[in-house]
Amino acid sequence: MKSFFSIILFFSFYNAFSQEVPDFEAIDSLYREDQFYFVTTYNAIQNAPKAISQNSYSAGFGVGFLRDFPVNKLRTFAVAPGLGLSYNNYKQNLLISERDGERSYSAIDGGIDYKKNKFAIYSIDVPIELRWRTSTFESHKFWRIYAGVKLSYNFLNQSRYIGPNESFKINNNPDFNKFSYGVYLTTGFNTWNFYGYYGLQDIFKDVSFNSQEPLKMQSLNLGLMFYIL
Repeated sequence: MKSFFSIILFFSFYNAFSQEVPDFEAIDSLYREDQFYFVTTYNAIQNAPKAISQNSYSAGFGVGFLRDFPVNKLRTFAVAPGLGLSYNNYKQNLLISERDGERSYSAIDGGIDYKKNKFAIYSIDVPIELRWRTSTFESHKFWRIYAGVKLSYNFLNQSRYIGPNESFKINNNPDFNKFSYGVYLTTGFNTWNFYGYYGLQDIFKDVSFNSQEPLKMQSLNLGLMFYIL
């Protein structure tokens, strides 16, 4: 009887170890890339009147989601529509003042020692990208070149001036364009990616600078884009 149980035990262990070892390194050939993003930028005003200049660092931030849709078998080409939020401020010497419900736009006199002057825009963004990359299903480190267009709904704007004798704070100024659009490019390797955006829509509607020339300004945003997942 003892020999019988020994034989049963031997074949049980033999059968267990002879089973095929499962493949825990299975790879996903239907992978997607770069579906969440964070961007930080320096914001420069373009085509401003000669009297207008930026005098401090103007920052921008954005976060969002992009759904990656590969269009070839190797999954190196893709289209990615998305949705995001962004904040952009512009520190400069353009004074936006309001008296008796009338707004005016002028340059702050160089001799005035003011404490703060800026305007900021908060937006809901709808980007869409055309993507090329050298990715494989085995590595998350690859080169990328992504070109896109972005439509933004600017749901809030704020301007603020604090001077020695007077101050102005205006929320949701109707002279700002509610919708804006532009083109952008992202390129880089692995974590670090250069980002550049150029606005094709004027920041303001039909307003005049110093009650004379049209105030036609666009935004150029340069910085870094980070993608995850």
